[in-house]
Amino acid sequence: MSSADDYRDVRVGHRNGSTVKGFIQKVHTPHLSRTESLEGEIQAFLIDEDQLHTYDDLTKVNPVTPTTVLKCLQARYSLRVFYTHAGCTLVALNPFQAVPDLYTLDVMKEYHCAPQPQEFKPHIFIVAEEAYRNVRGQLEPVNQSLVVSGESGAGKTWTSRCLMKYYATVASASSVLTSQDTVERIERRVLDSNPIMEAFGNACTLRNNNSSRFGKYIQLQLDGCQLLVGASVQTYLLEKTRVACQPASERNFHIFYQMMKGATDEQRKDWKMSLDQQFVWLPNSEKTVEEDCFNDTVEAMVHLGIDAERQRQIFKVLAGILQLGNVSFSSSTDESQPCHLDEQSKDFLQRTAELLCVPAEELQTCLRVRILRAGKQSVFKPCSQVECSMRRDCLAKVIYAQLFEWLVTFINNSICADSSTWCNFIGVLDVYGFECFQINNLEQLCINYANEKLQQHFVAHYLKAQQEEYVSEGLKWSFVKYQDNQSCLDLIEGSPIGVFSLLNEESRLNRTSDAKTVRVRLEKELCDNANISWDKFSKVPHFTVAHYAGKVNYQLEGMVEKNKDPVPAELVSLLQKSENPLLHQIFIDRETESLTTKGLSRVTVVSKFKNSLESLMKILHTTTPHYTRCIKPNRDCKPLTFKKEEVIMQLEACGIVETIHISAAGFPIRIPFKSFVHRYGLVTKYSGSRSVDLESNGNNTVQQVEKLLSVVLPHHLSSEQHKSWVHCGRTKVFLTQAMLDLLEDQRNKILSRCAFTIQCCWLRYQRRRRHAHRQSAALIQAAVRSWLVRKQVRRWNRSAAVIQNTWRKWRAKMKSLADAELDDAEDLVEEELLAMNPVVRERGSVQLSSIQEPVTVRSWPMGLALASAPSITVSLTATGFQKMMSVMASLNLPTRRGQYKVETNQYTKGLASIRAQPKGSVKLHCQRSPLLYANRHPDLKKDVTGFNEILLEKTL
Repeated sequence: MSSADDYRDVRVGHRNGSTVKGFIQKVHTPHLSRTESLEGEIQAFLIDEDQLHTYDDLTKVNPVTPTTVLKCLQARYSLRVFYTHAGCTLVALNPFQAVPDLYTLDVMKEYHCAPQPQEFKPHIFIVAEEAYRNVRGQLEPVNQSLVVSGESGAGKTWTSRCLMKYYATVASASSVLTSQDTVERIERRVLDSNPIMEAFGNACTLRNNNSSRFGKYIQLQLDGCQLLVGASVQTYLLEKTRVACQPASERNFHIFYQMMKGATDEQRKDWKMSLDQQFVWLPNSEKTVEEDCFNDTVEAMVHLGIDAERQRQIFKVLAGILQLGNVSFSSSTDESQPCHLDEQSKDFLQRTAELLCVPAEELQTCLRVRILRAGKQSVFKPCSQVECSMRRDCLAKVIYAQLFEWLVTFINNSICADSSTWCNFIGVLDVYGFECFQINNLEQLCINYANEKLQQHFVAHYLKAQQEEYVSEGLKWSFVKYQDNQSCLDLIEGSPIGVFSLLNEESRLNRTSDAKTVRVRLEKELCDNANISWDKFSKVPHFTVAHYAGKVNYQLEGMVEKNKDPVPAELVSLLQKSENPLLHQIFIDRETESLTTKGLSRVTVVSKFKNSLESLMKILHTTTPHYTRCIKPNRDCKPLTFKKEEVIMQLEACGIVETIHISAAGFPIRIPFKSFVHRYGLVTKYSGSRSVDLESNGNNTVQQVEKLLSVVLPHHLSSEQHKSWVHCGRTKVFLTQAMLDLLEDQRNKILSRCAFTIQCCWLRYQRRRRHAHRQSAALIQAAVRSWLVRKQVRRWNRSAAVIQNTWRKWRAKMKSLADAELDDAEDLVEEELLAMNPVVRERGSVQLSSIQEPVTVRSWPMGLALASAPSITVSLTATGFQKMMSVMASLNLPTRRGQYKVETNQYTKGLASIRAQPKGSVKLHCQRSPLLYANRHPDLKKDVTGFNEILLEKTL
């Protein structure tokens, strides 16, 4: 392999027939010595192979040559490190095996929550997070686009899937509970759109088991809080010819194989599809890939809102397409008669008609007979065998294409948010990679044309625009040469003469196209363009285009017919009569669109594709792009196998080496003076210098910028080192990433210091406020406690006074009652009292009947008396009687009169019953008496003394 300078020198002039623009600074040393010196540097760099994997950014490689870049990528790939930075681009090597630990939820959160994700290992999540943070923008919000490019099988679809999952995860983390259900629903629907789109739009090819056969641009819509509120999908150029014609060793779209392998017996019966039935349009059905999962597709349909009946209609249409593929025609001996159908083909045609819900006879007529219109008259002409097959294929392609468009529209209606609810978006572009097969036709021409446009966008946005801006801003810049593919684009889309324009002219002519005639015209009109060539010795009409990724031979046979994409009107009319609601709706809408665009009814495939691609490029030009270059390490898709020749071709094709050169030598960050001062002026303000005036004029602003930079830049660096970090242009400040990091670090320190000061002031204010509140609370509590104490004391005084008064009254009353009782005891007489004392009448009495023998009167502490002698009558006050009886019963004293005796009740006799039936009337009155508190257990052996003696003296 030649040295890097030889490589660069060869690229000046032409490469693959394309002009290379740019120049390099002249070097006065001899070429030989320069080459030897560079080879020495390369050998010195490569001698320490153990350290090659540590270069996570290829701009750190010195010298930057294809050899050194390749060696670094190979070293990292062998250690299972699949992502590497290359300046503004991320290089992703396909491992061709599952690496689940690399894309977990924890990894997503780690990159999302990191203050500086760039400090982490290179990852696709760094690109995603950078775009997500740039939506809000350092200076102003701006939409973002993630451009994922690479050849077929390089891992673009997987990368796009990871990006969508990342945004659906980090952009849906809402703390608002009311909107959480809505956010989760949008997130789920956005993610569920992927398996449906891949099932209907991807297929297994020679280079990739999950190759995208269409292009898509997904807009993830974000609101002002950067939450995911919706999404929209734009698709480009579905390869519908694959439905009816599959290249050798390749398969049809995934959805057909999913139906074959995942359908239940009931579904097979509904689809009229036996278990062992073979289909012409399903080659290599024995091959199983990861995407052959029917249940995942059905589940995604359910989550997107496609109900069971609508799913049934969709699958019946797809089953009808498969049955249609088994219909074969045989030529008729009579040219005036339509082609024949054998019995088996008639059975397949009948099944097709039943599944599509159209009349079988009418379907058979439309496939075998065409209608020629001459004015108001119609002429029916039988079709040849080839024409019948073409009409059959055309019917299948138009049904599948319209069904795919309906699905895209349904998905957009399901996940797209109202324009008033979102303000910015992040676009993810996943298009088919550069393709070069043994047989290439119109599809490959359009696909490679799209890749040329994307490569031009990269060149125009980064390589060319940056270097031209350096010159316009007055930077001393030595240009890095790069490959400009504008001449190739002029060849394909040139106006008035180009490949597309010539194909359109041939398509609009009302005649059968001839491949040789087309080749002659292309050779005549485009012979001056160095990017096109012909093999004059080849018998097959073709032309060769030198693309940025290599030369591709395109066959002209059938290219004009594919560009016409004719759909017989009778087939459309037949499908509009279908009893399948979905099929009927699709083609009624198609008829409405065709009526509104009647003047454009002859729009060709390349014209539609070119217009849609131009609209995509307009969107990309209005957004900030982020590039991810997917590299395919080997053509056989073998895990962890690195083929140097194939990798170096891809690196050269996508301009990775040139990108590294410009990124390493240039200033990737460019900020206008006013915005620069507005963002970083506080560095000067808080460093002790005078504050920056934002309203100052241009010259003064330049001085302020230079003053700001002098404050930030390390003083130990020389002026030349300063210029390598930052350069002031005429209107902008050009910064390296290191200088931007230094500025951001200074700004963050000042903001942290200011934040710390604010926090201190706030904490001091809060502390003083809490102290004042605490003092106020203490005063209030003291006042309240004092008031409560005074209130309680006053209450206690009032209560004490009431108690004292009540006690005094009660004591006086008890004294008077005791006196009355003691006085009443003296009034007892032997004879029956004829008239009761008023006091006795008022307080109650106990009357006992007179009887000859003594009556036993029992007494207990409650002072109840029970009489059983009706002949004895004793009249006395209840209190007096209670007092007297209690005294005698407690002391066991003998009575002074012999008519009755007193016995203790509770101690000697037990509790007497008061339920005994008296012999006469008994009136009982009980009242508390002070005698209840007397000593009822005197020592009988001693004389009665004390209070008992006084009571006895008073009572007896």
